[in-house]
Amino acid sequence: MTAPYASDPKASRGRLYPEEESAFRSCFQRDRDRIIHASSFRRLKHKTQVFIEHEGDYFRTRLTHSIEVAQVARTICGTLGLNPELTEAVALAHDLGHTPFGHTGEDALSELMAPYGGFDHNAQAIRIVTALERHYAEWDGLNLTWETLEGIAKHNGPVTGDIPWALAECNAQIDLELHTHASAEAQVAALSDDIAYNNHDLHDGLRAELFSTDELAEMPILKDCFGEVDRKYPGLNYYRRRHEALRRFFGVLVEDVIAVSRRNLDDLNPSSVQDIRDAGRMMVQFSPDLWAQLKVIREFLFHRMYRAPEVVEIRSYVTELIHELFPMFMDRPDLLPKQWRKAVEEAQDETALARIVSDYIAGMTDRYALQEHERLTGRSAIPAGRRATPTQRGG
Repeated sequence: MTAPYASDPKASRGRLYPEEESAFRSCFQRDRDRIIHASSFRRLKHKTQVFIEHEGDYFRTRLTHSIEVAQVARTICGTLGLNPELTEAVALAHDLGHTPFGHTGEDALSELMAPYGGFDHNAQAIRIVTALERHYAEWDGLNLTWETLEGIAKHNGPVTGDIPWALAECNAQIDLELHTHASAEAQVAALSDDIAYNNHDLHDGLRAELFSTDELAEMPILKDCFGEVDRKYPGLNYYRRRHEALRRFFGVLVEDVIAVSRRNLDDLNPSSVQDIRDAGRMMVQFSPDLWAQLKVIREFLFHRMYRAPEVVEIRSYVTELIHELFPMFMDRPDLLPKQWRKAVEEAQDETALARIVSDYIAGMTDRYALQEHERLTGRSAIPAGRRATPTQRGG
């Protein structure tokens, strides 16, 4: 049963460019489908989550991560009586603006773009769905509903302070009320992102042998999960044991969010989605106790996985790659593909050119960035012996 504070597709604030409604799909379903069919969504297949895409077939990419986020979000929304199509659209689109090489690529591009207004992957996702996807006859972008755009822009909360230029450009056309919270559906997408990556990064870190099962079995939350598995399945195979424990860890996170969010919603007693936006706080949250325990796991992942020597070494190579490609395209914009050259010709100053170059680099996949760098410089950015460590090849 749909809750009174759920986003109602029939009450949508509409699209920038009016369209006839579909006879058999809601407006949020159409948004979701347009995102799935977008070229930027397909490119997520070859974009880094933690490990560079070529390092092994078993590791998550941005695409598989986004699918997992959407699956979690639909489950939570269904339980809370929210609109699953809207949360799925936001979940599938939330990482469209990521650069090649994950946060490493974003850090490099942010540094290079600092003189030109900066770079932010959330704002870049908005830029992609409102301007850079250029396939439709009547508009640039995907012409998504106001609610989906709001969710992409504000799923982590109100946007305050200096607004990234890419988001400001969109907001000048479509007021997304950046000072308020987003719908409950968008908030669910944000927490589902946390649930998905905390769970699958543990899986991937184990597969890469960056830490051991025994280490995880002593950590908060996970200790109880492993204990339950050992009681129920004594002597279970090593791989099955850790999989069963991580399944339970995943379930603990989902169940906590559902329980806490229900209490928050009961306390607020909202009668409309606008009440959610005006609540002044997030309705979809972890409990303080679980959040404190999860922070211990996140700190562990930061030091043992995201900043592991093997990962840091690769980070240094791909950071140098971005730092070489950006000035090369700034000095020689004729090196850009021909479909970008009209925009270059219309660029009125260096900032406009830098933003074109940034759009191009941000849209690259890991493999394309590596190939372009090698084609333009005549050398490989990552030494052949460091393309993948033995534990990272899949197998």
